[in-house]
Amino acid sequence: MAVNRSFEDLVAAGVAVPTEGWDFSWFAGRASEERPSWGYAVSAAQRLGGAEAALDIQTGGGEVLDFALGRAEPARPVLAAATEGWPPNVAKATALLRPRGVVVVAAPDDAPLPFADEAFDLVLSRHPVRPYWDEIARVLLPGGTYFAQHVGPASVFELVEYFLGPLPAQVRAGRDPEGERADAEAAGLEIVGLRAERLRMEFHDIAAVVHFLRKVVWMVPGFTVEAYEPQLRALHERIEREGPFVAHSTRHLFDARKPAR
Repeated sequence: MAVNRSFEDLVAAGVAVPTEGWDFSWFAGRASEERPSWGYAVSAAQRLGGAEAALDIQTGGGEVLDFALGRAEPARPVLAAATEGWPPNVAKATALLRPRGVVVVAAPDDAPLPFADEAFDLVLSRHPVRPYWDEIARVLLPGGTYFAQHVGPASVFELVEYFLGPLPAQVRAGRDPEGERADAEAAGLEIVGLRAERLRMEFHDIAAVVHFLRKVVWMVPGFTVEAYEPQLRALHERIEREGPFVAHSTRHLFDARKPAR
């Protein structure tokens, strides 16, 4: 935690931190988030240990896949690939995953997957922007598995609505796991398991808020310190006076299967 807690110094600290990748270690002592009980990365490692060809969609900086592959060694897929759409993360993931033999493909998040039909027996994803179920089903072998942790509805909306004000009901209901179940089934997948949890988050200083909103850019679209300086200053004073700002993330775990022929 920073010794000097002035608003200006804390904001400067939050702005100075690079945002590429999905390494959240900088938040230690500044923010905390409960983790889902299922332990996605460890569970993904177990799935990788039994796969021959695996794809990680929207891998970010490759950190989760790198951990899972390391945990799965020496039982690991013969073929492993990952996609990522943000150029800084493509470079970061390539550098991290190349030593493990993973091919990282630059691919927009909203485009068809750049792979042949039935190329993989395991598809993974942690926090995809949106699951393209038809594409996931297409690249899976019959009998293959999609195993992923998704962001759920109204995740961290206490913080989002602090800056944007109350959002419409249809926005709050987005990413509903039952709606995603229906979409997955419409694409021809069978849902083997679906679990959901709501998890406590705490922001202990305004530096953590600034860095979080710069890193997770879809939370408050177009966020800049200059645009939201009055709200940030008021929130800083509230945290100093009352303690951590509390929000809640929502997560759900999908275990889906493409029917065997």
